[in-house]
Amino acid sequence: MTATTVLTARALLLDMDGTLVNSDVVVERCWRRWADRHGLNGDEVMKVVHGRQGYASMAVLLPDRPMEQNHADNARMLAEETADMDGVVAIPGAPQFLASLAGVPHALVTSADVALSNARMAAAGLELPDVRVTAESVGASKPDPEGFLKGAAELGVAPEECVVFEDSGAGIAAGRAAGMRVVGVGPRAGFHRPDVLVRDLTQVRVESAGGGLIRLHIDG
Repeated sequence: MTATTVLTARALLLDMDGTLVNSDVVVERCWRRWADRHGLNGDEVMKVVHGRQGYASMAVLLPDRPMEQNHADNARMLAEETADMDGVVAIPGAPQFLASLAGVPHALVTSADVALSNARMAAAGLELPDVRVTAESVGASKPDPEGFLKGAAELGVAPEECVVFEDSGAGIAAGRAAGMRVVGVGPRAGFHRPDVLVRDLTQVRVESAGGGLIRLHIDG
């Protein structure tokens, strides 16, 4: 027997990779090639890169390297990822979930830049939310809460009245640091103690609760 959790909010903040879009095969290809070039263990690299901007992952993995090199390397990585859409698909339930948000305040908050987020959402057949916070919009990568706080501000909603949807440890930490409740999506999220965990977005139903409130019914 499944239990249903009900959360009430005024806005939703949505990560992209691993939450709306399954891009794992591309991320694996690009980052394992990068690991090989730098003599790093690919499995260890993959434990770090999900959820963060590339330069921030590189700073963790190569702590003695100058940050300007990380930014330059990150620009090359973004171009490489943007050119590779082979295997990018929607997370189950994502099209229906996004369609259910018509009229609901929501924003995309992603560590991808504009070009990559546009390309991946299109490859997955998903509509882009009107409000988007991308890599160019912030000065700090997740797990810093800046992106989620900016998304809430752009929607005109207090952080504590937002619910974040995330798959990665860095993203879940960012949502928590922003003072928001977090719905974890997929197996990666389960390791990082989100407030609620779902297998995918088929387990989430959104309805209006009146007075500008949103009610989320989450089947666990």
